[in-house]
Amino acid sequence: MISYFQSIVIGLLQGVTELFPVSSLGHSVLIPKLFGWNSLVKFQSQSESPYLAFLVGLHVATALALLVYFRRDWVRIIKGFFRTLGKRRIEDGDERMAWLLVLGTIPVGVVGLVFEHQLRVVFAKPIAAAAFLMVNGLILLGGERLRQRSEVRALAGRRLDTLALPEGVFIGSSEILALFAGISRSGATMVTGLLRGLDHEDAARFSFLLATPVILAAGVYKLPDLLGHNGDHIRGQVLVGSIVSALAAFVAVRFLLKFFETRTLTPFAIYCLVFGAAMLVRYGIF
Repeated sequence: MISYFQSIVIGLLQGVTELFPVSSLGHSVLIPKLFGWNSLVKFQSQSESPYLAFLVGLHVATALALLVYFRRDWVRIIKGFFRTLGKRRIEDGDERMAWLLVLGTIPVGVVGLVFEHQLRVVFAKPIAAAAFLMVNGLILLGGERLRQRSEVRALAGRRLDTLALPEGVFIGSSEILALFAGISRSGATMVTGLLRGLDHEDAARFSFLLATPVILAAGVYKLPDLLGHNGDHIRGQVLVGSIVSALAAFVAVRFLLKFFETRTLTPFAIYCLVFGAAMLVRYGIF
């Protein structure tokens, strides 16, 4: 059984870490373990459980918070998508963004449907999550280092709506890495965005727009888990956790877009390396 205190803590955790480039899935394994909530840790790698049903509600709430925050962008993007269906060509930035998002979400959608369950059962465990969190830190540091190369600097300053459609597929495909507990969806997509010449703010914005349909679709796809027997006796906790998660996600996206106007991924990389190493010392192989 999930307590209301646990639902608040995990809801706050989900709302923040889904958008911060530090892996929500990894933290949903490591933080319960750190607090001694071992039953929740065990449930994470099972094929179905009340905890997984609880997380479904939090993911839907996070996606809805993103939809609300970017509501004006999504109205323009959706209108642009339908315009392209009528005239069968792309003529402006909103229309291009619509197809960048459509094509960018296909790879992770296909791979997630096929492999998400197997990867979660195998890797959603504290030692693996801690190790992959350190890998995530290296990815963030590597991205910052690679963007200093001359061929990447030559692309610097590109506007988001100038990305070519294959570049959208390339950036979106990096979301596949987030199927491993400890690898951040937003971190991976931000790094690939930076390597295509976007600045940090635009890379973050595109990352959040890409994440919204993926998180929402994954939550809706697994909604029967919450509505079925796994959701019995925890729906009140799901409601409380979802409200906390949505509020935290709204604040997080607002903070991050402001943060990345002048800052880089380096602080998050250091955090992932330090926290991941500490968790390996505590529970793992060192």
